[in-house]
Amino acid sequence: MDDLSTSSTKLLGFLRLEQVLQLIPVSKATWWNGCKSGQFPKPYKLAPRITAWKMSDIQDCMNNFQCS
Repeated sequence: MDDLSTSSTKLLGFLRLEQVLQLIPVSKATWWNGCKSGQFPKPYKLAPRITAWKMSDIQDCMNNFQCS
């Protein structure tokens, strides 16, 4: 069985905006502007009123830009 604690493991699933902002402490406006400019990961529309980000994209953002 794989060890989930290794740093090379990619997280699966999606995070909603409030969850992302707990990990990356910026304002909603800053987050959305960063998504538009390419500084932060692109969002995915899961349903008409549900937007989320891939956990692996957020993990990469935190590792590459040291957002946390």
